[in-house]
Amino acid sequence: MSDQRRNLFFYYHPSQELDEKLKELFKLAEDNGFTVVEESKDANIIIAVGGDGTFLQAVRKTGFRQDCLYVGIRSHNEAGLYCDFNIDDHQEMIDAMTNSEVEVRRFPVIESTVNGESTFNCINECSVRSTLIKSIVIDVYIDDLHFETFRGDGLIIATPTGSTGYNKSTKGAVVDPKLPCFQVSELASVNNNRYRTLGSSFILSGERTLKLEVQQDGNDYPIIGMDNEAYSIRNIHDVTVKLSDKVIKTVKLKNNTYWDRVKRTFL
Repeated sequence: MSDQRRNLFFYYHPSQELDEKLKELFKLAEDNGFTVVEESKDANIIIAVGGDGTFLQAVRKTGFRQDCLYVGIRSHNEAGLYCDFNIDDHQEMIDAMTNSEVEVRRFPVIESTVNGESTFNCINECSVRSTLIKSIVIDVYIDDLHFETFRGDGLIIATPTGSTGYNKSTKGAVVDPKLPCFQVSELASVNNNRYRTLGSSFILSGERTLKLEVQQDGNDYPIIGMDNEAYSIRNIHDVTVKLSDKVIKTVKLKNNTYWDRVKRTFL
């Protein structure tokens, strides 16, 4: 790890048990030449303690920073796609953070713009879903091509790392994060004489732009999900999605590739 990366910010949801474990970790970090800071803006390593959901929140709440490393620590003994470390394995964490030979892994990010105005970054997925007990109708454009008119519960646009989450539960493909791309998956599509969709997930190159135009038929207030947070945005006309120039940098442990973690989590 670079000598300049010595300021640590811990993002977590406080609890008595976790606070006690973190006291130990804070002391260990300081004994090894690191400084624990109170504000994320002062850190060059941001550590999320909890699980994959906490990691996603940490990235979002700290603004998808490009000038720091993000590290995920599991607070419970459960598999995680973003959390490489276990909170009880102190030595492994210190070895990784003090080892200048450690590899930095880069996760793709997608950029979603609503109505051409508000732009949000996502490391997992962006989803557009109906809030009413009726299907939502969406015109799907790839670049300038009208690809299909979707009718159903909604659509999920996932990053490669997000492909193992909500996307996978809808039978979407698991994608290698070394591929600069994003995936579109359907939620309960209606296929009949009037509406016809591809009926399967499809993967777009990072050079493509996806545009979703919501037909204004009373279902004009869909839920926009950005990773594990829902946004209430009134009168949504369109959502444009593309691969961002941003990436999320994390520490890669030896013998812990993306596919090692997929196997550990699902197989």
